[in-house]
Amino acid sequence: MKLRVRSELVYRFDPPTDAIYQFQVAHWPGQDILEETLITTPQVTFTEDKDAEFGARTLRAHLEGEVALTYTAVVENGVLQGLPPVALQHDWNDLPAEVLAYRLPSRYCPSDQFGRFVERQFGDSTGGERVLAILEWIKDNIDYEFGVSDSETTAARTFIDRAGVCRDFTHLGITLCRASGIPARAVSAYAHLLDPPDFHAIFEVWLSNGWWLVDPTGLAPIEGLVRIACGRDAADIAFLSTQGVCEMVSQSVTVEPA
Repeated sequence: MKLRVRSELVYRFDPPTDAIYQFQVAHWPGQDILEETLITTPQVTFTEDKDAEFGARTLRAHLEGEVALTYTAVVENGVLQGLPPVALQHDWNDLPAEVLAYRLPSRYCPSDQFGRFVERQFGDSTGGERVLAILEWIKDNIDYEFGVSDSETTAARTFIDRAGVCRDFTHLGITLCRASGIPARAVSAYAHLLDPPDFHAIFEVWLSNGWWLVDPTGLAPIEGLVRIACGRDAADIAFLSTQGVCEMVSQSVTVEPA
């Protein structure tokens, strides 16, 4: 599917502070960037980095005052497929070394606290069938609601509050999958048909010797996702991280067929 993505980020950095952006389309197998532009106002000299494993790209700089970044890209994201229930779960001894870290608890995903729950709730299923059962449980039990969570909310808090936004849904999904012995990691993406449009947090699971994208909110079709970055949880995929405080002036994200 060929998509045109656009994001405009206008933030005020007062006092000046170090900042890291992560909103450019990733260089990922099967995801081809056909064209892209980045405009900054005022002009900023960034240090650009590319993650060798994930193809994610970051921009670093010491910023002050109001800074506007406008990014556009045309992307062919290939043919993304939904997770089949027959996808196989692997024994840990059979996992690739680079996947092992995504079995473990992380800052926002305390999976070690949910072992008893997943066995009671999903004990009769494994692999793709269990992941789909987890997604169904989240759909039935967690409300999509703004203002319930903040940047410190963990999956354990969302499990109690039973409400949150896409990053909370993703953290809970990752947590329940890891508690089930299934490697899972967070993904940030541009998402076609997401309403309201914004950067979208989803996750992927390692089954049948590959990563499968899933959207625990059910708000965006898998075939319309464009990968930006991935990592253990939201701490690794934030579109903007700063050493000090910053203020959002405006922000917009659009995704449409190209």
